[in-house]
Amino acid sequence: MKPPTPAGWLRDARRRLARLPSLRMTRLPDAPAQPVRDPWPGDPGRGAALLKGELELGGATMPLRPGMFAERSGADLSGAPMLWALAHGFTWLRDLRALGTDAARLRARALVAEWIADTPVDGLPQRPDVAGARIAAWLGHYDFFAASADDAFRQKLMGRLVADARSLAASLPPEELDARALTALKGLIAAAVALPDHAAFLTRALRVLPQEITRQILPDGCHCERSPAQHLAALQDLTEIRALLQAAQAQPPASLAGAIERMAPALRALRHGDGGLALFNGTKEESAALIDQVLAQAGRAGRAPSSLMDGGFQRLQAGRSVLIMDCGAPAAAKIDRFAHAGTLSFELSIGRDRMIVNCGAAPAATGGWRDACRATAAHSTLVIADTNSSELRPDGLGRRPEKVEVQRQEANGAHWLDASHDGYHRPFGAIHRRRLYMSESGEDIRGEDALEAQSPQPYAVRFHLHPTVDASVQQDGEAVLLRLPSGSGWRLRADGARIGLEESIYLGGPEARRSEQVVLTGYQDGPQQVKWAITKVG
Repeated sequence: MKPPTPAGWLRDARRRLARLPSLRMTRLPDAPAQPVRDPWPGDPGRGAALLKGELELGGATMPLRPGMFAERSGADLSGAPMLWALAHGFTWLRDLRALGTDAARLRARALVAEWIADTPVDGLPQRPDVAGARIAAWLGHYDFFAASADDAFRQKLMGRLVADARSLAASLPPEELDARALTALKGLIAAAVALPDHAAFLTRALRVLPQEITRQILPDGCHCERSPAQHLAALQDLTEIRALLQAAQAQPPASLAGAIERMAPALRALRHGDGGLALFNGTKEESAALIDQVLAQAGRAGRAPSSLMDGGFQRLQAGRSVLIMDCGAPAAAKIDRFAHAGTLSFELSIGRDRMIVNCGAAPAATGGWRDACRATAAHSTLVIADTNSSELRPDGLGRRPEKVEVQRQEANGAHWLDASHDGYHRPFGAIHRRRLYMSESGEDIRGEDALEAQSPQPYAVRFHLHPTVDASVQQDGEAVLLRLPSGSGWRLRADGARIGLEESIYLGGPEARRSEQVVLTGYQDGPQQVKWAITKVG
């Protein structure tokens, strides 16, 4: 275990002091002084599963059994730490609320009561983002599960809210440098709104918020983690923070409005034609309705930008075709928890149909499945000798591309991209270069993948297909026919490589689904270059 830094030592000391009983003779409030509203929709299906004792996140589940909150609460628990963080964060209360039955209300109340009675004051439950999510969830759903409860329950609830908010204030700024810091701040600001007698909560939050916004939100509006899912989560937190500050009649920092204004169009650039998110760096499709609601709350209209240079994404759109490509270096250390080895991968959708995809993500799963989704081979890009372009580690990346370059040109509605990365330079002395072209109609997409290396390398170019795509190899073996759910047909052909169909898996939606992938296998003793094209048939 690493020794604590001076900043960490001071933070721990503040937290220990914050847990001591206050010497001031202040009476606990009977209820929140002002209501706090959770603006996001819940899922009745997940609410019904909670009634049965199952908590679900990203396709992974864990039992919500009696006594579970009293168990050890660190990352050493069996199972995925993200699921345990979700359990202690109580954002799933919105799913019980969406179910809306008396049984759901009583289940929510019983789980909160058990948590208060059994949970230790250290470890994962008190990590700033977990505590912040829990405080915001308890206050945001207070009228659902607590307003009609007896006095004893409400007094215990308010007591724990005050204690957790004091500890959270003492923990700021948090050690986590990613989007979790915004969740922590949201929880403290929610406590400040509901408990106006504790003015220090708001003072502390407003001191930390501007520096977090400056550090996390890039000039083009992308979130620093380069994950569409975390971009969405950060924008949700920032719009909630803005609403909370308005409710408290507090002056927001000037950077808050600017960040929201930049993030909304950037989020649009990371959406496919079906309204869901592109599957980069720990992202699933997410609900199109939720994304629409977040954009409505952000209040920013307008078209999606074609280029996000700071975030490292390029969007090519023509006709009904949308192509989104990862053209950026991976997120830096300490903000790369969701980073994949998918540099220069792309996704392609036609109207509301996804055609070429990445495999998706299993961020809440344990090591095997999670790392399988993070591997280069799980992305629609080139891979050398089944080796990842970035080294996968449990908490981020090791070796990674250091130089990722991209040039873009447009003329008469057509688009050209020329990109390269050096992620394979250290193990193979190779540079991967990918060139893309999209015609003005969006019905002719061409590409070239090349390796610049002193010695030939074994490589493959993979195009993972969405499960709804029907694929078949032509009789001459030189192309693959792709049929979309809409009925439109497309042909993928290649020059300079063997073409074939292999099994794949898709984890972009609620459940894992079987799918296929087109694999172009390069000739190691031939040119280190393959040209391919995806064109509409008929």
